Amino acid sequence: MLEKVLPHAMLKVKPNLESRIRTLKRDWSIVYDMLSGKNNSGFGWDEHRQLVVAEDVV
Repeated sequence: MLEKVLPHAMLKVKPNLESRIRTLKRDWSIVYDMLSGKNNSGFGWDEHRQLVVAEDVV
């Protein structure tokens, strides 16, 4: 499908997708650890408002 849209771009889809998936996994891991860990540096998750909260000093 990418070749149809950009025929002369010479992009390889599989390496690009694999790289993006690795980046998303790494980023999600950082956010998950930040919100669920015991030493979360003042960050937390507000279940009611569905957003990340932090202490004022952070």
